[in-house]
Amino acid sequence: MDSLFSDLANAIPGIDEAMSFAEMLKLVQTMDYSCIVFDTAPTGHTLRLLQFPATLEKGLVKVMSLKSKFGGLLSQVTHLFGIDDEFGEDALVGRLEGLKEVIEQVNEQFEDPDLTTFICVCIPEFLSLYETERLVQELTKFEIDTHNVIINQVIFDNDEVESKLLKARVRMQQKYLDQFYMLYDDFHIIKLPLLPEEVTGVEALKTFSQHFLTPHEPAIARGTKEELERRISALKKHVSDTEDELEKLR
Repeated sequence: MDSLFSDLANAIPGIDEAMSFAEMLKLVQTMDYSCIVFDTAPTGHTLRLLQFPATLEKGLVKVMSLKSKFGGLLSQVTHLFGIDDEFGEDALVGRLEGLKEVIEQVNEQFEDPDLTTFICVCIPEFLSLYETERLVQELTKFEIDTHNVIINQVIFDNDEVESKLLKARVRMQQKYLDQFYMLYDDFHIIKLPLLPEEVTGVEALKTFSQHFLTPHEPAIARGTKEELERRISALKKHVSDTEDELEKLR
């Protein structure tokens, strides 16, 4: 019965996301945490998770309809082949209804703003802005709290940016940052800087986490004497490196 139920359940869209969250809830109930962070899959998979209770309910209606039409025939076949009652349609529907109750409990957790909130994480590009807006609209339909947006990998205009490519990226990002602030003017928006290295290890995570509490400040403000001296120093180093490369080619 377990393998049959597992095969049937795995064919339902969103079952993997839903069951992983349900399993996590069971574990959380036995532990003592003040906050649980559930790192969801990309937007499409997350929306499938949220739509799962309705999808399962439709599936149960179809199963019940098939039971009413072919229940007698199915019972005769199972008895003819000596199949145990635990594989019958009543047992199968009972398992599905039990699954539906678990998922509905998950949904209740989602809809309680005192227990759950969604934090949208994105980058300042068109596709990410589009996906974030789609997610926010769907969360609103599901009556799920969301009022925080984290914009990652931001290149700040007043950072030390000499590359033409980076300058072009700054202009491109600024266009979408303006749209984020226009669309989510009542949201709490946090901008996180693009770093030259990966954030790995406990100490690096602790250092990077300060950006959530304190807005990123550029190393040197534009238009200052210190900033101009640093740019001149960078240009001199670039000229020196170029001369060295030229010397090697001679």
